[in-house]
Amino acid sequence: MKRFSDWSLYLVTDRKLCGERSLEDIILSAVQGGVSVVQLREKHLTSREYVELGKNVLKILRPFEVPLIINDRLDIALAIGADGVHLGQSDIHIADARKIMGPRALIGVSVETIAHAFEAEDWDVDYIAVSPVFPTQTKTDLTSPWGLEGLKAVREISKHPIVAIGGVHLDNIKDVLNAGADGVAIVSAIILASSPKQMAINLKTIIGDHCAIK
Repeated sequence: MKRFSDWSLYLVTDRKLCGERSLEDIILSAVQGGVSVVQLREKHLTSREYVELGKNVLKILRPFEVPLIINDRLDIALAIGADGVHLGQSDIHIADARKIMGPRALIGVSVETIAHAFEAEDWDVDYIAVSPVFPTQTKTDLTSPWGLEGLKAVREISKHPIVAIGGVHLDNIKDVLNAGADGVAIVSAIILASSPKQMAINLKTIIGDHCAIK
């Protein structure tokens, strides 16, 4: 896969929100609606289970040419041939991840402070995830929310594409994009939707309208 650049609608998975529906079905529906990238985030599977799930998700995504990013686990990304990895501040250093995965791999990093954003300027990453923009229940081990003003501050200093994550949904996505985000990472707004496909279509429409008037 060529080096990727469409971070506009980024689905981050959370299996505990799926209820009786399978994660694979939700991912397929969301991608059919326009999700441009998927991050598989699993904290409680064994490595073997994670690999099997990752392979299943890859089979879903390949026909759509949607890249698969693995959260944290460089070993899982390598084992299944994922397109890249998303790293936190306490994970393997970006430079080491790049050496291991190669120049064509997609690598993103979470930034939770202005200091993190400045540090990321020297890193070979494909995007930075400003996290969290708003309060969120899907990830509670984070620092205080950035808010829109914080997002604007990162936009002023960063050369990297910015993906905004945390509490983003239909009612605030336009404000997030106007604050400087190149894309939005969505968890519950898509996974909890009665139709992930329709929700993705609705979000993508707003994103498309924003891009048309930029």
